[in-house]
Amino acid sequence: QAQVVASGGGLVQAGGSLRLSCAASGTIFRINNMGWYRQAPGKQRELVATITSGGTTNYADSVKGRFTIFIDNVKNMVYLQMNSLQPEDTGVYYCSATLRRAAWGSWNDYWGQGTQVTVSS
Repeated sequence: QAQVVASGGGLVQAGGSLRLSCAASGTIFRINNMGWYRQAPGKQRELVATITSGGTTNYADSVKGRFTIFIDNVKNMVYLQMNSLQPEDTGVYYCSATLRRAAWGSWNDYWGQGTQVTVSS
């Protein structure tokens, strides 16, 4: 089994910053990409940012220029630095990892439990 654990959420005032961390552990042969998604109350889950093991990034337009995603291929961790937070950023942030657990294995998506980010106005 592989596990993905997200942490670092909290309550912050508008304009503040938070750094989210996500660790993938267990039996992992290779990670293809990792990413962050969020879900606001009453809304669908949406992409925030993704990054491949090679460093290629993709950001939602709403966070571009404010959020930065990093990946550590050795530690199997991904980070999301969130600056200039706005109330609209409030939601549960989920970490994902697309990985294979063996060279002959299939690529599968794993999800963390989510961490709450609340931005007050």
